[in-house]
Amino acid sequence: MRYREGGNVDLSSIQDRRGRGGLGGGRGVAVGGGGLGLVGLVIVVLFQVLGGGDGGTGAALGGLGGLAAGETADNSQLEASCSDSGAANDSVDCAVAADVDSIQDYWTRTLGADYVPTDTVFFSGSVQTSCGAASSGSGPFYCPADQLVYIDLSFFDQLQSQFGAQGGLFVNAYVIAHEYGHHVQNLLGTNRQVSPGESGPRSGTVRLELQADCYAGAWAHHAETVPDESGEPLIAEITQEDIDRALDAAGRIGDDFIQQNLGTGRVDQDAFTHGSSEQRQKWFMTGYETGDPRQCDTFTTEDLG
Repeated sequence: MRYREGGNVDLSSIQDRRGRGGLGGGRGVAVGGGGLGLVGLVIVVLFQVLGGGDGGTGAALGGLGGLAAGETADNSQLEASCSDSGAANDSVDCAVAADVDSIQDYWTRTLGADYVPTDTVFFSGSVQTSCGAASSGSGPFYCPADQLVYIDLSFFDQLQSQFGAQGGLFVNAYVIAHEYGHHVQNLLGTNRQVSPGESGPRSGTVRLELQADCYAGAWAHHAETVPDESGEPLIAEITQEDIDRALDAAGRIGDDFIQQNLGTGRVDQDAFTHGSSEQRQKWFMTGYETGDPRQCDTFTTEDLG
């Protein structure tokens, strides 16, 4: 993946709260889809990754979120380093900021007035959200109650060291695009089709996650042509190797892979909350190959893969 030199990255959708939050005494952030059925902090990470946290499966909707009490955002370092999209080629911080800009431009162009942009919060260690208190162990997640995406960027290292993923800038972009897929579902009311606590290979929770994977693929299809304010795309190139790496990551966060390799060692389909590795790969590719979010209707199809 390569970012264009000289592009203008809009940083207004990033809240850099690193080092400024704290878990305090608040309730913990909810883990969607029954991920706590397996023990250990690493399992919390495993079931949150690309899973959208609460995922819109029961939190009350609120307005676009601001800062929690006692928290501040300071984007000065990002503004000094990341305004030129070329910096994204050498900085994960800048790359994610450019990804957010591109993803939101895509959805604005695709959905028009139905799309309401929202922020991504960078945090370190812990953060307060309208869905509760969260730690880095929660992995990247979307909180429907404040309509914000949250991520501790150290997660991308964990994705490689704990999950064994190949990683890379495009894998990181896939993670972010998946979370924004949950924001789209929230805006369109798709979340209302899912009951809290659902699980199983054909459950609404699985369908929600697979659709977010598909939405991420649809953005990726168009990423090289989504223009910034100057009319030029921020992303210059996505290669076949990038797609292969994303599929590798998708395969490593499927429920079956997690259960077999990082859980009990036994696959229990009744406990599925995100879909199998094959399903996640299939739906990402459905979005990527068609470039059409309308092909991402996981809720009416009889063939989830």
